[in-house]
Amino acid sequence: MNRYSSGAVRVLTLLLIVACVLVSPAMAGTKYLSGGPSLSAAVTGTNELISGQTVPLQVTIENSGLIDSKFSQTGLVDRTDLPNTAKTVTVGLGADDAPVTIQSDPQMIGDILGGASGQAKFNVKIEADAPSGTYSLPVSVKYTYLESAEQVGTDSVNYNYVTKNLVIPLTVTIRSEVVVAVQNISAEQLNVGTEGYLNLTLQNTGNVNARNAVVKIIRNGASPITPTDSSVYIGDFGKNAVVNCKYRVAVSTQAAAQTYPVDVIVAYEDQDGINRTSRLQTIGVPIGGKIDFKVSSEAPVITPGQKKVLDVQYTNIGATTVYSAQARLSAVDPFTSNDDTAYLGDLKPGESAIAHFEISATKEATIKQYGLDSEIRYRDALDNSQISDTMKVPVNVVEQTGVNAILGNPIILAVIAAIIIGAGYYLYTRKKGSA
Repeated sequence: MNRYSSGAVRVLTLLLIVACVLVSPAMAGTKYLSGGPSLSAAVTGTNELISGQTVPLQVTIENSGLIDSKFSQTGLVDRTDLPNTAKTVTVGLGADDAPVTIQSDPQMIGDILGGASGQAKFNVKIEADAPSGTYSLPVSVKYTYLESAEQVGTDSVNYNYVTKNLVIPLTVTIRSEVVVAVQNISAEQLNVGTEGYLNLTLQNTGNVNARNAVVKIIRNGASPITPTDSSVYIGDFGKNAVVNCKYRVAVSTQAAAQTYPVDVIVAYEDQDGINRTSRLQTIGVPIGGKIDFKVSSEAPVITPGQKKVLDVQYTNIGATTVYSAQARLSAVDPFTSNDDTAYLGDLKPGESAIAHFEISATKEATIKQYGLDSEIRYRDALDNSQISDTMKVPVNVVEQTGVNAILGNPIILAVIAAIIIGAGYYLYTRKKGSA
């Protein structure tokens, strides 16, 4: 191919490209003739509300608006918004005649395109005595949409937006339940480290008549109060009914004299025979101080080698009465005892009793004060056997005095014996000589 043929090919190619450009259709815009937003409201999740509760109610706003018709035409400018888009949507929830209180303000949830949805969440408090039934809550929706658009010239569009307000009914169902109101709490002999009784007075402030009701107490987390008997059957528990329940509970030795939590629930059958459980109610239970004792007498005195009855006085410094108390004394070197237990009887708070222990000290006992371990075994108000903390009983070992000191010293006894023997020998020889 010569150079003239190559140039012709290039010219022909250029002409073809220009021809394609000239015969291509002009870019067309789209115009929508009809179709706008169509909004509806529904509860996300269950629409059943329970009397006496405060719940977050999530409302879904769905836009099912469709585009009915559109056409494209050369020279049209595309619109910024679609006519079925609900813009700057604001949602509010009302109570109307329903026995509820709406605790949240209206919320802006933004734009909702056709075929899409948005959510708004409202805190709703249901009255404790709300009657069971179906109720309608008004959902107010405010939004703006593109009603029409008019093209001016070849490159500009005038938009006509319209604001619309809707009220959409939202159906919810309210179910009544037993609501436990604790009117009175009292404790019997409930102290640190013991068992006692918890008395509760409860009222059903809900709007349902319960059948086969059982009131239960449950340990709250790591609370030192543990139920021993946790359930009381009360049978029918009608609206506004009041019942008294008594429970046996134990308190940990690690507790202190203060108030600790316990949970209360009611298991029952509703009017339809369905098993239900009331909401957990947490109460505070007062716990008395630990049962404790002290040695309130002066330190008894004993001498080396002596056997003696020691009188030791114990005082109940706890917050409750103890029953059938017995004191025990642990005798260790240089002491021994064949009688180390003494009966004290019942002791009310602040009362004292004296224990008598027979004890012997070895002759090698050092002159000083000793501390002997002692403890008290007793029974609490529920007849459980308990043992007190160990306490020290001071005992003073002192030197012998008077006749005892003389009789207890072997050297002095030897001297006295020698004098007596000498005196006797002298009298004997003198009597023999005079004869």
